[in-house]
Parts: sequence; C-alpha cells; structure tokens
Amino acid sequence: MKKNLLLKSALATATMTLIAGAANAEEEQNKTAPASKEQAIGDWKFDAAFLFYSESDSRVSAIEPVFNANKRLDEDEYLNLKLTVDSLTGASPSGAVGSDQPLTFTRPSGNASYTVNANEHPLDDTFKDTRVALATNWTFPVSDTTKAGLGANISKEYDYLSASVNGNISYDFNNRNSTLFAGLSYAFDSIDPVGGAPVAFGRMQPVGDPQNKLSGSQDKDTLDLLLGITQVIDRESLFQFNYSYSMSDGYHSDPYKVLSVLDDQGNYFDDGIPVANVLFESRPDERTKHGLFGRYKRFIDGDILDASYRYMTDDWEIDSHTVDLKYRFTLDNGDYWQPHVRYYTQTQADFYQPYLRQDQALPQFASADYRLAEYDAITVGLEYGMKTAAGNQWRFSLEMYNQTPTEPEKFGALQQQTLLPDWNAVMLRVNYSF
Repeated sequence: MKKNLLLKSALATATMTLIAGAANAEEEQNKTAPASKEQAIGDWKFDAAFLFYSESDSRVSAIEPVFNANKRLDEDEYLNLKLTVDSLTGASPSGAVGSDQPLTFTRPSGNASYTVNANEHPLDDTFKDTRVALATNWTFPVSDTTKAGLGANISKEYDYLSASVNGNISYDFNNRNSTLFAGLSYAFDSIDPVGGAPVAFGRMQPVGDPQNKLSGSQDKDTLDLLLGITQVIDRESLFQFNYSYSMSDGYHSDPYKVLSVLDDQGNYFDDGIPVANVLFESRPDERTKHGLFGRYKRFIDGDILDASYRYMTDDWEIDSHTVDLKYRFTLDNGDYWQPHVRYYTQTQADFYQPYLRQDQALPQFASADYRLAEYDAITVGLEYGMKTAAGNQWRFSLEMYNQTPTEPEKFGALQQQTLLPDWNAVMLRVNYSF
C-alpha cells in the first residue's frame, strides 16, 4: 500500500488495456511484420520475465518475476493466465520538507519513530511490501468478424487487496483492414493501512498515541471504459486511436503521506508535541480521467517503427502528455536492437501544496506528494532480442529514467532546502518466450 495510490488507479486502466487488447495485439503486429509460426490448437506458449528496478538516493528497489501462459483452445480462441510477484524495499518521500534542525517522525505503525538529519530530504525508510497478482483472460470468436474477451484479476499486498473483472469486444470490417474495439473494467480495492487510516489533516502524534487514526479498512471502486479503432493504412503500416474514461470513488488519499506545518519564518511550527509538526494529507474521494491515445506502426525494410502519443486530463486538474518512440533494427540473423525514448510531462493537481502555513486556514484538500506536482520525466532505453535454435526468444532491456520536478515557491528558512529533488531510476528486464 505504500506504493503510489495514483499508480494503482492507473494500473486498473492499463491492465484492462493490455488484457482486453491481447486478442488483437499479435494480429496487429503481424500486419506490419513477417508472419510467425502459428500456435497449434491445444498448445501452450509461455513467457517468463524478470524485472529489477532501483531508484537513486536509496529510494525504492523492486524485484518482479512474471510468468505468463497462453493456450490456443480453438480457432481464434485463447486462454491466458498470468502470475506476478513484486518485492519492494527502500525509502519513500513522506511529503514533509527538510529543516536546518533534525526532525523526528512517528512510523506508520505508531510503535516506533525515526529521525531525519538536518538539511536532508525526509524519507520514510519503512517502505517494504510484497504483492502477488493473478490474472486470467479468455478470448473467443463470436462470429467471423467479431471477437470477445472476459477476464478477472486479483492482487494482494500486506495492506491492500484489489479485485477486478473486465470484458471486451472487437469487430473487423472493411476487408479486415479496420477494427473497432470496446472494453469495460470494474475494480474494487480494499485498503487497510499499517497503524490504521489517518484522519484527514490529523496531527502526527508521538509513539503509542493512536488518536487521529481510524480502525477498519477503506474502500475504492474504479470503472474504466476503453473505445478504439485500428486502421490498416497499407501493407506496411497501421494507425490506432483509443479513448479511455476512468471514474473512481472512495478512498484516494495515501495514508503514509504528510504535509509540514510551518511558521512565518519558514521553520516547523512548534506546538509542544515532541515529533515534527506534520498533518496527514487529504484528497478528494472522487476522480474522473479522460485519455486520448494515438499510435502509428510501420514496417520499413525489415525494421519496425512504433510511435505513440497520449494525452490525459482529469478533474484534479492534472494534464499530462506522453510521447513514446521505438525503432526496431532487425539484423540479418533475425535478432534485433530496439532503442526506446519516452518523454512525459504533467501539470500539478489543483490541491497540491508542498507545505502548510500555521497562520493560514486549512484548505479543503491538500497533498505534498511529489507525484501530484508538476514535473517532466524522460526514459531512455535499449532492448536486444534473439532467437534460439529451437525457435524460442530472449529479450534483454535496460532503461534509465529521470524525473525533474518544478521546484515550488519557498520563503524564509525554507529557501535553504530542496523541496522536490531530481531523481533517477534504472530498470533491467529479461524475458524468455517458449
């Protein structure tokens, strides 16, 4: 649960897109690439993958093995099973700002405390979790030109349970050069934070003081809709366009994020409580997102160009733009190199505030979570793919990620602190298909 709640919400949409689109993904790829060996009825195909992820400044590290199995049941009928295990450790920014004095915070459990040195960016080093996720999807023909799919997913962490169902349908027309697609997904999340869910804007208390914490789990529902069309332009290129809609209702706050309360000199306001003066954040209990996605793929003398653009906007006033570019250079022996560049930028949420001031009234909602701030991010990577003598495939990918936030306005003693530091991450993926 100490992972980003926004990410969890986004994953609901991403999962529906990936699972629901699986029925058409290979077909679309084959329209712009040489045909591969057809999977025989009754045969299984497997993918085993391993991801290593590590952030700079001793932040989060993750190890994620994934196992995917696909069986062809009949003509155009497939069963897909997927198992994912995440193991995460490290430290995560709490939302508090640094100070020229050491700061003491109570851990989420309420049973211990930790101290951040003077002039250091506060990180909560209790970040540790393991997630196990199971997903299944059944794709089947409805008619010669129509396919449908049904799927389900369940994911469990120490303090978070998520379950979802999805369905989709696609229709080919125009001599199978055009495909209409529609998908729907519903997810239910149950959140049971370590130490209890905090009261919105509740004051962090010393070790052993349970006030400002609620007992019992918190819930959230998410409904996602995806509409799209894929159009073959010619024998070597196609274009895809999607519209996505997401509506979530329930608990959206991150129970482990706080906001610093400062005096008129930019120092922590001293109210006599022997831990740093921070309040737990408060986010709206509803969120609606709209997304537009366009993708162009072209087969160029054995190589493949894959370019896409995504625009997302929501009622939290976050607008984001994503440009993604891949180019696969195919070697004479069938292996390939694929450089990858991705650029992302977003505006800040309307309730994002890097800190609170004691001499000002509390807003209705506020969060200092850096993921709700304005920032730019770029990913640069390279993938190498090779086939074995038996026809199986290895893929190796290394990517570097850099996030550059926009530094908020500062005053007084706060001017000596970096509120939103830049940070980097490295991602290594190994995949074997057989």
